[in-house]
Amino acid sequence: MKIERVDLYWVKLPLVYPWRTAYGEDWDIHSALVRLETDGGLYGWGETTPLYAPTYSPEHTPGVFYTLRDHFVPRILGHEISSAVDLLDRLAAFKGNQFAKAGLETAWWVLDAKRQGRPLHEVLGGKRDRVPVGADYGVQDSLDMLLGKIQGAIDQGYTRVKLKFRPGWDLNMLDAVRSTFPTFTFHIDCNGGYTLRDAELFKRVDRYRLAMIEQPLQAGDLVDHAELQKTIETPICLDESIRSFHDAQVALRIGSCGIVNIKMGRVGGLSVAKAIHDLCAAHGVPCWVGGMLESALGGNLCLALATLENFTYPADIFPSRYFYRQDLCAPETVLSGPGEMTASPAPGVPSEPVPDLLAERTVQHASFRA
Repeated sequence: MKIERVDLYWVKLPLVYPWRTAYGEDWDIHSALVRLETDGGLYGWGETTPLYAPTYSPEHTPGVFYTLRDHFVPRILGHEISSAVDLLDRLAAFKGNQFAKAGLETAWWVLDAKRQGRPLHEVLGGKRDRVPVGADYGVQDSLDMLLGKIQGAIDQGYTRVKLKFRPGWDLNMLDAVRSTFPTFTFHIDCNGGYTLRDAELFKRVDRYRLAMIEQPLQAGDLVDHAELQKTIETPICLDESIRSFHDAQVALRIGSCGIVNIKMGRVGGLSVAKAIHDLCAAHGVPCWVGGMLESALGGNLCLALATLENFTYPADIFPSRYFYRQDLCAPETVLSGPGEMTASPAPGVPSEPVPDLLAERTVQHASFRA
């Protein structure tokens, strides 16, 4: 397919409640949207969401927007792109910048699925259309508020809850949660807020019978995680440390984790995400799909990925109204049953930006024609 037009949008999505983690708090989610159009007028939307500041990763939305505008788009505009791998090969000279690459790459997948008249999850090789999803809570204003939200999630049929974990909101929080919900499935996400010097803390976490400890140590690290995993019983899940297929290979080789969180933006798109999924499956290591609080567009991209069979733990994909009073895109993401979502049979993915909302929430826009 020949790419005749590319539109880039840096958008700002106000949250209902601030998202607090070990690296700070966000009151808005900043995403980069990409629209690719062929010479025949067929188009596809992609989304990548690295956050406004370079806290989750070295990338951030303003930088992603400029990288796409000034470097990546000129490499594909006016060219025939035969596959997602072909697109990534054209960007291979640029080191890293996985979130920026994912913006173009996910748009290409949607474009190609629409060309075939097939839903994205089917094109990716998904084996199901229903996906279990979990609830996810950042640091709250009080323990009572957190306990109330967990009860609400259980009442809605969620089968697991993820809890943000950081100094000052750690063992006391787990004490309250586990004493109130003694048998429910929980895991904690540390967002790299600790070091190997905190090994004794994580040995104490073992007694809470968690499904996993997500990214306890610094982003990018594999060696210290392998050392920590030897000393604790709870499986370690890597998130920020898996930025590429090579990272996943090394992590599995040295025993850095027992489970892998895969975020399409963090690893450079759906192609790499699928390759890491397949690698983990070959090694008997389960995976699950993480999210970055994307709009319904990005949520449906994550949902399509989560239909692959080695994604066995409930995904971080949320109903739109969970974080946004009004999503940027329509239709919004919703639960299709207790604690689950269903991938749409529509060609590509069902959600696209609503023009009026897109205009209202756009920080910057750039358009290119071949």
